[in-house]
Amino acid sequence: MSAHGHSHHDDHHGQAPAHGTFGSYMIGFGLSVILTAIPFWLVMTGVLGDPQLTAFTIMGFAVVQILVHMIYFLHMNTRSEGGWTMLALIFTIVLVVITLAGSIWVMYHLNHNMMPQMQDMSVHDMSQMP
Repeated sequence: MSAHGHSHHDDHHGQAPAHGTFGSYMIGFGLSVILTAIPFWLVMTGVLGDPQLTAFTIMGFAVVQILVHMIYFLHMNTRSEGGWTMLALIFTIVLVVITLAGSIWVMYHLNHNMMPQMQDMSVHDMSQMP
């Protein structure tokens, strides 16, 4: 019995906690591998050509991978835990947006402010530097 006079089983209101099957874990694992391999391939081959487009594409894959992890490994959905997992999902999305936007902002400004003399130099000019 807990301090509130209910047993631990009563806290779930008759619903067993959702656990994944071997198949669902393998689907999650496969999606995670694919969502990691594609951005790696995009960077290594330079297939998109534009570094900014590549960065935004990688951020998109990162967001999708976070959702895959939350659904397949953390078993989050709108029905479990009385809707509290939905609040956790919203909080996670807010944190991810802040982290990604802040990281891109910091990297852009560090590149722009720390290396101003490099902005106008060509690759040939850089090879001539002492």
